[in-house]
Amino acid sequence: MSSQDNTAVSRPSGKAADKVFKGIAYGCGILILLVLAAVALFLLFRAWPLIGGDQKANSETIVNFTGGKATNFWEYVGPLLFGTVLVSALALVISFFISVGIALFISHYAPKKLATALSYVVDLLAAIPSVIYGLWGGLVLVPSIFPFWNWVAETFGWVPLFAGPAANPSRTVATVAVVLAVMILPIITSMSRDIFMQTPRLQEEAALALGATKWEMIKLAVLPFGKSGIVSASMLGLGRALGETMAVLMILSPGLNYSIKLLQASQNQTIAANIAAQYPEANSLGVSVLIGTGLVLFLITFVVNFIARKITEKASA
Repeated sequence: MSSQDNTAVSRPSGKAADKVFKGIAYGCGILILLVLAAVALFLLFRAWPLIGGDQKANSETIVNFTGGKATNFWEYVGPLLFGTVLVSALALVISFFISVGIALFISHYAPKKLATALSYVVDLLAAIPSVIYGLWGGLVLVPSIFPFWNWVAETFGWVPLFAGPAANPSRTVATVAVVLAVMILPIITSMSRDIFMQTPRLQEEAALALGATKWEMIKLAVLPFGKSGIVSASMLGLGRALGETMAVLMILSPGLNYSIKLLQASQNQTIAANIAAQYPEANSLGVSVLIGTGLVLFLITFVVNFIARKITEKASA
């Protein structure tokens, strides 16, 4: 049989492999959508007694949960949602610039051996369970960080965010934000590092050939190339911070207020930590209320990721 005949024989099998791979890829995409829909339907179904049930019984359950601070669902979930967004946004602000700086150092400044070692460390940090961060935050950071927060309250107390006196022990939003920042830092760093290392070499060399310094080359070539990746990494880190449970539960002194006093205790609480704290003692209707707050968190996370996708599309355009 000639070589032409062998080629003719191999083409159908290649087309068949393409069809099989295409089918598997489509199946995986549809499976993700089905899982997402199943989660949404589960939350809606379990929260239905809250939505369509006896509102008087719902009100009594919420009053029991909050000690009379809230009498309906939106009074209950509003401060929780505010606390969730506040803590997560602070964690992202703290970690973002540090993460990008570490990623740039690994990809463009550090010697090869040091960059390899730092990459391993960053990847290991991303694999540490959240309960370990919670233990570290509660047993080490909370008692040791009080002098710093006290200095911040005394120096910048005229700013509403840092209004004192600083709580001792420092089981506050500020401390939780620091712990969450440490948790999401390796995620943002790892993704940003990989994006920066994919910058076309020719673009970097062209900037340097035109007389740019290394920082100017990074500003002109690396950062614009990695802009969409940085946004995606940041939103992924923000998503983890929004849903974090154990670290917040183990550190934060909870409250149910619309408060921006970061250094005072018993001001805020997050949705995920509140579900974990209230679930063991909740009756069936109480579970529906908690799952209703989980549904709100699910929708907020979905909206955040949708906005991030739109920002990424504009950045890559």
